[in-house]
Amino acid sequence: MRYSKEHKQETHARIVKKASVRLREKGAHGIGVADLMKEAGLTHGGFYAHFDSREALVIEAFAYAMDRSVEHWRKIADETPPEKRLPAIVDSYISTVHRDDPGRGCAVPTLGAEIARESAKTRKAFAAKLEQLIDVMADQILDVPRKTARRQAMGTLATMMGTLVMSRVAGSGELSDEILLAGREAALTRAEAKPAVKKARAKVN
Repeated sequence: MRYSKEHKQETHARIVKKASVRLREKGAHGIGVADLMKEAGLTHGGFYAHFDSREALVIEAFAYAMDRSVEHWRKIADETPPEKRLPAIVDSYISTVHRDDPGRGCAVPTLGAEIARESAKTRKAFAAKLEQLIDVMADQILDVPRKTARRQAMGTLATMMGTLVMSRVAGSGELSDEILLAGREAALTRAEAKPAVKKARAKVN
């Protein structure tokens, strides 16, 4: 049976969406192609009608997850006064809800370490999406030059992502909650820190 182009596109999108959730839950090597296809309601044999390789699926699934994060942050920014956007993004990211639902959260804390060991092609795709997150974060850091905003955004994101990893390692008890609280405070402090101004030394005659 021949399917329409629209049907194939819908099927492809369904596979990517399912894979995106499962990869974040189980890791890049925690679930096989056969299982992914089964969850999408398809046979293993149909995989190569949609993807050239497993790597191609991992890249698309990761990109899908990162795009959802970018959309989520932009939605928060659109619905929040400028001075409250950064705290709102940090609050939504460093939270018990995000900690306890990795399959629908940011892909970097769940897949970052594994992607770093993948091929150059995969790492390049990962880096491009990560830069989009940095840019969205930098957009919320006001009253500083763009270069400074990007640097602060990188530090803030590193703090946020590291906090999430540590909180998940600690489970969901008191220690995990303490890590979330400390990480949130550190992320906001870093993001809102004003750049140091170097004072020119007075010339002594």
